[in-house]
Amino acid sequence: MDTLKNSLKLPIATLNCAGRLMVVDKPLVMGILNVTPDSFYGGNSSGSVESYVEMAGKMLADGASILDIGGQSTRPGSQRVEADEELDRVIPVVSAIHGAFPKAFISIDSFHHRVAAAAVHAGACMVNDVSAGELDPLMIQTVATLDVPYIMMHMKGEPGNMQELAVYEDLVREVMDYFTAKIVICRKAGIKDIIIDPGFGFAKTIEQNFRLLKNLNLFRIFDLPLLAGLSRKSTIYKTLGTDAGHALNGTTVLNTIALLHGASILRVHDVKEAVEAVKLTEAYGRAI
Repeated sequence: MDTLKNSLKLPIATLNCAGRLMVVDKPLVMGILNVTPDSFYGGNSSGSVESYVEMAGKMLADGASILDIGGQSTRPGSQRVEADEELDRVIPVVSAIHGAFPKAFISIDSFHHRVAAAAVHAGACMVNDVSAGELDPLMIQTVATLDVPYIMMHMKGEPGNMQELAVYEDLVREVMDYFTAKIVICRKAGIKDIIIDPGFGFAKTIEQNFRLLKNLNLFRIFDLPLLAGLSRKSTIYKTLGTDAGHALNGTTVLNTIALLHGASILRVHDVKEAVEAVKLTEAYGRAI
């Protein structure tokens, strides 16, 4: 019981989001907005800037604390989109959502430093990089200069070939060693606020994803906010014998497990259901 109680007590973090403070003292929900025709789940993709603004408004009304906007599919086997095309996709959406909801915390999901910088200037206030600077050597210094929080994820290779690289002697130890080194690099560059994401589904098999989830609480040793991105991923729908469109219930189950193992942020397609999972988990924690 004491172990579970400790897992539900998150380290308190105060993030400087482009001059505004975000206090992470309880689990937060990050809503996904995919500005790409190549996402593995099309439910959060749309066709017009106006429809993305409408989608963002619904997510905020449902309880999202952060909106994560990305213009590049990172599903296994996806093809990389170059920075210019990504800029054309995401900057109008970031600008429009920031204009409609100026108090919203917007994250730009990109591994291109040019996209990150342009998005922050357009209204984003944090950077979510699936490569932790591996795919663009200028990203880490750019984030330091922008002075915004940096979400760095563990991945081997790139989305196009990552599943070929899902080989580890000791998965959990290797991912922890990766973050130990990356945190030092980020601190030396001048990044003050860091969020870590163990990268479920990125260069990991289904069995490895479950092992990582089962040991998620070990990452609390870094005393940093911990993001879990499990939403509608193949680990869920392949295990259940269904598809991404029918993986909401499974997503809620794994999100709840992640919360019980210390997740600070849930990155999701379905905000309302994730917020409910947070509320119920918090009520459960108070009863311990």
